[in-house]
Amino acid sequence: MFNITNRCPYTVWPAAWPVGGGRQLEPGESWILNMPPGTTNGRVWPRTGCSFKGGGNGSCQTGDCGGMLSCKTVGQPPITSAEFTLGVRNTTDYFDISLVDGFNVPMDFLPMPANIQQGVQGCSRGPRCAANITSQCPKDLKAPGGCNSACTVFKDKDKYCCIVTGNNTCEPTTYSLVFVRMCPDAYSYSRDDSSSTMFTCPPGTNYQVNFCPSNDISASPPATNPHAPTGTRSTSFTRSKVFSVVLGCVGSLIVLVVFVTFFACKLRKQRQQEMQEGDEEFGELPGMPTRFTFQQLQEATDQFKYKLGEGGFGSVFEGQYGEERIAVKRLDRAGQGKREFLAEVQTIGSIHHIYLVRLIGFCAEKSHRLLVYEYMPKGSLDRWIYYSHDNDTPSLDWKTRRKVITHIAKGLCYLHEECMKRIAHLDVKPQNILLDENYNAKLSDFGLSKLIDRDKSQVITRMRGTPGYLAPEWLTSQITEKADVYSFGVVVMEIISGRKNLDTSRSEESSHLITLLEVKVKSDELADLIDKHSMDMQVHKQEVLEMMKLAMWCLQIDSKRRPQMSEVIKVLEGHINAESKIDHNFVATSQTMFGIAENTGSSDPPQASHLSAPR
Repeated sequence: MFNITNRCPYTVWPAAWPVGGGRQLEPGESWILNMPPGTTNGRVWPRTGCSFKGGGNGSCQTGDCGGMLSCKTVGQPPITSAEFTLGVRNTTDYFDISLVDGFNVPMDFLPMPANIQQGVQGCSRGPRCAANITSQCPKDLKAPGGCNSACTVFKDKDKYCCIVTGNNTCEPTTYSLVFVRMCPDAYSYSRDDSSSTMFTCPPGTNYQVNFCPSNDISASPPATNPHAPTGTRSTSFTRSKVFSVVLGCVGSLIVLVVFVTFFACKLRKQRQQEMQEGDEEFGELPGMPTRFTFQQLQEATDQFKYKLGEGGFGSVFEGQYGEERIAVKRLDRAGQGKREFLAEVQTIGSIHHIYLVRLIGFCAEKSHRLLVYEYMPKGSLDRWIYYSHDNDTPSLDWKTRRKVITHIAKGLCYLHEECMKRIAHLDVKPQNILLDENYNAKLSDFGLSKLIDRDKSQVITRMRGTPGYLAPEWLTSQITEKADVYSFGVVVMEIISGRKNLDTSRSEESSHLITLLEVKVKSDELADLIDKHSMDMQVHKQEVLEMMKLAMWCLQIDSKRRPQMSEVIKVLEGHINAESKIDHNFVATSQTMFGIAENTGSSDPPQASHLSAPR
């Protein structure tokens, strides 16, 4: 059974093929379809802007299928499609959301919760594409009512759909990137590996298809009656008048106390009303992540029982919500009000990229401020790259280390150069780089500065981040996203060497990795820094040395001489070489070393970035 529900504030004309045809759905209405077992290459898609005559003939702005209300063929692009094949060999349903034919309406395609209650096990979570891609559609792909796929607009698919790299993977282009970053669960031509976007369930599973899926799953607060009697307060006020008559001066004091209490209660009630209005306002905004109640997150984490880690902003706990494992960050120092918190959550929730940890939802209830992220089973990078006698974690081979470096670079490039608002992470370090089950790396804790500090002057003047990863320009407070490039260079050297940048357990001359790098490059002994505990790293010595050259380019003291992250990616993909004419001093000892004099007049003023904070 397919339960197709229109949650959009406008009329949608869903269509189904090869079974079902089509019909009209007003906001809030549902359409139940029974799909026969063995249905292959099935599709459900939304149509918009339709007009049909009594006989079922007409046209649609998006998704039109030959002018018919009941479709006999697949709709015309752009359309968001729910694709499925049911009961393959009587063992498995396969389903996904496809953006191969573009995008017109947000959608999710989920196994119905009732299946779990009835004993249908083995379902993975379903795909979601709740973001409005049309709002960020590249100009050349825009279409009335939606966003076309680059692969249908341009004839040269290899140039505009995806770029085939040296290892035969299909990387998104500027045109297709918007689809990947805003709907990472969905399949598109820019995804060479469809396994990450294909979902499975046992045959007989029932499914829910939602158009414009709701992001707020918590129950609405009970309605309040603004005209309800306030008995306690009225009684107190009446009694105070009696006391004022009987007790004279003492009564006057009581009247004063009640007068102050009355206005305090009124002010508190007004604030509660504003908070409720704020909840309603932000709950209706498109693209908001899922809102959880505090009780839901208590239950999901078993009363915050299993701690994954702890940072400057709060602790992170493992949890389970439905079929999905989650990581819940409980913020300890979120000092601003609910309205500001919700506004920032909306900003972070709109940032989608395959190499950034996905924000699933949040909680803003009373004084509680929590963020819910996707769970990354391999944990943070630091447990995989630092060698120690008591660490039984297997050493990563060079291919995996190189993949991690590339993923970090692509995540930072998106934040710096491809976001609608540029974001500087400002705490790039192995502890903030998380790995999935296949050792794909994702950046975490981006965008959190707005959640913690509202005073923008503090954002650019107060030193933040982690010692050992800070760029030299922190001494001058002139900070741009180039500070992340320096931190990236430090992380690359740590990955290559298998040690921490600052390690006080070592001798004084080798306790600081980047200072040691200065010495080794000047004496032509860079190979000494390659991880000696990994034979595979030694086998790939020449490739590792080339990666060191890239790291040194990123570690330039003068921020203007560091590359953009897009240039870093070009080096990693073999399109350009790392800059060879570089300064081999990587640790600043004075302001003049990094190009900023006391009365700076020659340096270009830094461009404003949306700065993010350490965890």
